[in-house]
Amino acid sequence: MAASTASRLSPPRFRAPSPSLHPPIRRSRFSPIRAAKLEAVLSIGTHLIPHPRKAASGGEDAFFANSDAGGVFAIADGVSGWAEKNVNPALFSRELMRNSSNFFNDEEVSCDPQILLRKAHAATSSIGSATVIIAMLEKTGTLKIASVGDCGLKVIRKGQVMFSISPQEHYFDCPYQISSEAVGQTYQDALVCSVNLMEGDIIVSGSDGLFDNIFDQEIVSIISESPGVHEAAKALAELARKHSVDVTFDSPYSMEARSRGFDVPWWKKILGAKLIGGKMDDITVIVAQVKTVVVPEDEGGDTEEQKGNEQGAAAVGASAE
Repeated sequence: MAASTASRLSPPRFRAPSPSLHPPIRRSRFSPIRAAKLEAVLSIGTHLIPHPRKAASGGEDAFFANSDAGGVFAIADGVSGWAEKNVNPALFSRELMRNSSNFFNDEEVSCDPQILLRKAHAATSSIGSATVIIAMLEKTGTLKIASVGDCGLKVIRKGQVMFSISPQEHYFDCPYQISSEAVGQTYQDALVCSVNLMEGDIIVSGSDGLFDNIFDQEIVSIISESPGVHEAAKALAELARKHSVDVTFDSPYSMEARSRGFDVPWWKKILGAKLIGGKMDDITVIVAQVKTVVVPEDEGGDTEEQKGNEQGAAAVGASAE
């Protein structure tokens, strides 16, 4: 882990050109010199690996990502308990993400993830529930976050985790969740926060299938070794999947369970056994990097130069690897 995060994923910072020894060549009237400003945008990579037993159906996680207007991404993790009531848990999470995509550019949303969550939830008619996180980047570089439940988000700067959100739960393994039922949580219960980002910062977000099976130091290591956000998202998802099926891996989930008083039956303890192993689950990973674009101020936001924006179009995903 000799390489830092910034050394692999972050391009050189924007620098003004050095003064020329020769007088500037006059530009034609079709390309006038214009005042410009710098704006922050997200370059976004995504990867989803469903639970091994749910691979045929694509799993119950869903996500939405778009690099327009700074950038936005969201993850919804369908609550699998609905399957016991003959309800497909994936329907709710997928519809919630489709609605998030549809309302993203709504004037009322105005780069407020909590309002986007309210509108997307109100428009979702499927039965079910889901944990959800929505993050939106303002052009000034401020990342706004609204989260209900245990989907996670971390910000990595220069090889260090410098920001992380905390999960919301009623008790262990029972997170807050947006629901079709009146007894569930709403956008008003969301954890709402913001963080000021710098060019080159890396955002790692995911469903609990990621953070239950991978440690912070592993996340930082993979980020430092990955050439881009797409490769990083895939590598993180694959490592989480590897850990999730490893019964000998002392995962974050197992460690948390033991710290809450859960363990194997007493007769297994006599044999020296303990609660250990990964947690099989759907795994959704989104990796985003803050980039800089140069925008002519008199053009209403037309991009003059863009540095490394690898995902310009919207993506809504709920498919198997």
